[in-house]
Amino acid sequence: MTQSAPPAASAPSGNGSGNPPIPSPAQQATFQPLIRPLPDLAAWTARFRDMEIPVLASTAEQLELWRANEDAVDAHLLGEFLSKDPLMTLKLLAHAASQRSSRLLTDTETVTAALVLMGITPFFKAFGEQPTVEQRLADRPDALAGIQRVLHRAERAARFALGFAAHRADPDAAVVHSAALLHDFSEMLLWCEAPDLALEIQRRQEADPALRSVAAQRAVLNVELGDLEQALMRTWHLPELLAHIVDDKKVHDPQVRSVMLAVRLARHTALSWENPAVPDDLIEIGELMSLSPAHTLKLVHEVDGVV
Repeated sequence: MTQSAPPAASAPSGNGSGNPPIPSPAQQATFQPLIRPLPDLAAWTARFRDMEIPVLASTAEQLELWRANEDAVDAHLLGEFLSKDPLMTLKLLAHAASQRSSRLLTDTETVTAALVLMGITPFFKAFGEQPTVEQRLADRPDALAGIQRVLHRAERAARFALGFAAHRADPDAAVVHSAALLHDFSEMLLWCEAPDLALEIQRRQEADPALRSVAAQRAVLNVELGDLEQALMRTWHLPELLAHIVDDKKVHDPQVRSVMLAVRLARHTALSWENPAVPDDLIEIGELMSLSPAHTLKLVHEVDGVV
């Protein structure tokens, strides 16, 4: 089945094609945050499908520097840089999926693979000057701090997951890294599109540490973010392997467990390695990799750069 391409960078968002729009920063002025929850999964999927997805300001700035001198960059250099930004990774993989030819036998499951297939000049043509998270949330420092925590956690989780995959000699290690990076992308989009609702979830969990994330999400949003994430991945035709690894409900799959445990460890150690949940995390990670808790701790400390 032929998929329509996302609109050009200067085109308006919300074309209803199922592909994430690539807007110009000028469109940021019209941004109206969602302040009330939508009724169901279909409504949330439609809202996020058509939203303007911003990227990190550092990503947007570096892209403009390279745009002026495309000869200075290749797919591997660009891919290594872009894969540090979960939102840019999401946009690029969704765009690549929309452009995928029916003649191709495999999906483009990593940023670098997407860039190799697309080519550098077509990439810069498709992705104009990018809107940024910092622009969108400029007058919401509380929400900006919230999404920055999620982005930092995603970056650490991706490093942990890559370390686990490398130790297990997983041939899909690069995809596992991407899956961990994107594991919480629906939460990132929520901070951008509905910061008040994201803050309400945060407030409820801070008030009741025993409150599970999914329960808070259902109470505030009428959906679970994990279900929304899977719906968006289907809508954007993201690679099946990537969608599979991100799905926490497939808990017995070693790749899924690698990502789940990496995300959990990144969450539990966001403030300190002294979190009382960490010993249990190390036991489960050790079981996955056939290591003792002590050797597991040594490995994750090395991956995290802890001296």
